[in-house]
Amino acid sequence: MPPEIHSLTREVASLWRQFDWLPEWAVVILVLAAFVGAGWLVHALVFAVLRRVVKNRDVFWRGVVERARKKLRVLIIIAGVGIGVTVSPLDPAPSAQIRAVLLFGWILALGWLASGVLDMWTAVHLKKFNIGVEDNLLARKHLTQTRILQRVAKVILFIVTVGLALMTIAGFRQWGVSLLASAGVVGIIAGLALQPILTNMVAGIQIALTQPIRIDDAVIVENEWGNVEEITSTYVVVRLWDWRRMVLPLSYFITTPFQNWTRENSRLIGTAFFYVDYEAPIDHLREAFEGIVKASKLWDGDVQVLQVTDITERVLQVRCLASARSAPVAFDLRCEIREKMMAFMRDHCPEALPRDRVEFGRDDLSLPGTGRGAAQQPGGEG
Repeated sequence: MPPEIHSLTREVASLWRQFDWLPEWAVVILVLAAFVGAGWLVHALVFAVLRRVVKNRDVFWRGVVERARKKLRVLIIIAGVGIGVTVSPLDPAPSAQIRAVLLFGWILALGWLASGVLDMWTAVHLKKFNIGVEDNLLARKHLTQTRILQRVAKVILFIVTVGLALMTIAGFRQWGVSLLASAGVVGIIAGLALQPILTNMVAGIQIALTQPIRIDDAVIVENEWGNVEEITSTYVVVRLWDWRRMVLPLSYFITTPFQNWTRENSRLIGTAFFYVDYEAPIDHLREAFEGIVKASKLWDGDVQVLQVTDITERVLQVRCLASARSAPVAFDLRCEIREKMMAFMRDHCPEALPRDRVEFGRDDLSLPGTGRGAAQQPGGEG
């Protein structure tokens, strides 16, 4: 033991001899109460100063101070208890055990504090972006990236915090060293068991950086259309058009092809097909289509095209294209075009509706009841 510490120990021991008239446990409680009270007072003074310092600063620092207040109080109280146990007349063996427990708790509380600061930074950063607006591509990009990186960082922070805390306990530290040294079958089994978790964690980092999907993206996965509702550290929740939820692992969006309708922007071109007779006046239908689209509040004023895209043995296939500002609006616009075009053909252009044609030859006209034979049937005049 260094001379300075040995000298300090003698002075503390001589100090406690003055309280021989009290039980040892009472002295220990008084010492702990004194140090906890001093820590509480220091905490109150420090945060009173910090609140005045950050009063006129940005919301991030004000939020950090408020979120860290309770967590730092726990840290200071743990530290005060540790110092009190060290200088109290408690026996060395129980004193060392209590300090080990306090160190374990102090490391966990420190990780809790770091997690709170991370949450505060995330909340302040995301306040800069409004995902409620219609053109929310930039907001969705930052929301997705920030949420994924936040979750990955919290997982890493949790692992590091718990690992450091366990290293303070000799029994667990030795167990961990033995487990790593043995490797072999245990290491292989652990590696195989952790492979899906690690795969999804790496996929989450890749999605956060490259962003093939973002929060609220319109996607088609497994032949289902929906919007990305939530991205966690291991899976993605897609809210389908009928309010069902499809849950997919993060690795799905790295290894499986899927459609993203809002990758660059939310605008889409809606398509509506219908079929008309050969005698349909296409120019007349095109004028009606343009009038329907221009009068619609769902059209964004960009694309409007009507074309004959195919000729079958019975009808013409007509394709209508019209652009809209988002996928749901494009779907509604397509439905409106179909309904109004069918109503127009029914009311103003019935010759455009598909018809079946039957052609009769000369032999068919001579059958009983048709053509000239009808005038020579029995029962006539004469």
